[in-house]
Amino acid sequence: MPNLATGVIAGAVIALLPAVPQGSGTSLRLTLAHPGRQPPAGRTVTLRCDPPGGGHPEAARACAELNGSGGEFAHPPDGRMCTAVRAPVVARAEGRWRGEPVRFRAEYDNDCAMRSRTGTVFAF
Repeated sequence: MPNLATGVIAGAVIALLPAVPQGSGTSLRLTLAHPGRQPPAGRTVTLRCDPPGGGHPEAARACAELNGSGGEFAHPPDGRMCTAVRAPVVARAEGRWRGEPVRFRAEYDNDCAMRSRTGTVFAF
């Protein structure tokens, strides 16, 4: 009977493990660039999920938003009011989302418009 009990326990442990293959984590290099600013301004952070971490100041929230969108970086505007001031910002993401390679690049009129479309992911 000890072998049966060991097998049952091992099966239960395996069944409780996440159904995500090894090496399928999320690690993204997020970059913001402001073309036209003198000197050119830019920032880069790393966002990791499962568990949330990296250099992103709100990693847990950004990961939750990405999980909720199925890994989509941009969504319809969230309804916030933004000025019409043109101060372009380019948002980029490169890396892996749940083990799959991803690349994203979008240009927005200003930081407010970008955050309205990308939430917390590019809020750093």
